[in-house]
Amino acid sequence: MTKIDFLMAGVGGQGTILASNILAEVGLQLGYDVKKAEVHGMAQRGGQVDSHVRWGEHVHSPLVEENSVDYLIGFEMLEAARFPHFMKQGSVAVVNDYRINPPLVNLGKARYPSKEEIESLLLARAGKVLWVDGTGIAKELGNPAMVGVVLLGFLSTLVGGDQEAWLAVIERMVPPKFVDLNKEAFAAGRKAAG
Repeated sequence: MTKIDFLMAGVGGQGTILASNILAEVGLQLGYDVKKAEVHGMAQRGGQVDSHVRWGEHVHSPLVEENSVDYLIGFEMLEAARFPHFMKQGSVAVVNDYRINPPLVNLGKARYPSKEEIESLLLARAGKVLWVDGTGIAKELGNPAMVGVVLLGFLSTLVGGDQEAWLAVIERMVPPKFVDLNKEAFAAGRKAAG
């Protein structure tokens, strides 16, 4: 059984925690031992949120170590750029092509790096950087907070597992009135992966 380490990095309100809960539950459905941990930095006020999810035969710690992440999922470009040191050589970064300016950038006291700079930083470790218009897709579906499920749809094409297992977990974990919309978001993420 393969070990797979995921790191999800986003900003409060983007659905990072729901997405990590779904990812952990899918791992259990696929027969893995799963551990998960989250770090909330003023998440309710738009602060940093990162979630560690680990799938494996025997997982002893919920925290992913530096140089060991297989998949970095960036819900926001700058948040993804904070974690290349966690990625192992040849890993994959899936990055939402979306930026949220931190307060210092809005005040003119800092510069937001370009997409090219962020990609270059990630490619120092990653074998691939895959950009997804996750927020755009979620907005088209009517709710930008579904970006996490869009990104999970994209990710599911990379890590495998029965699509029905993913959909069953989504159905169990989101409020009933949002199930159909989240299934659409998941399908749209898979479609975006080509």
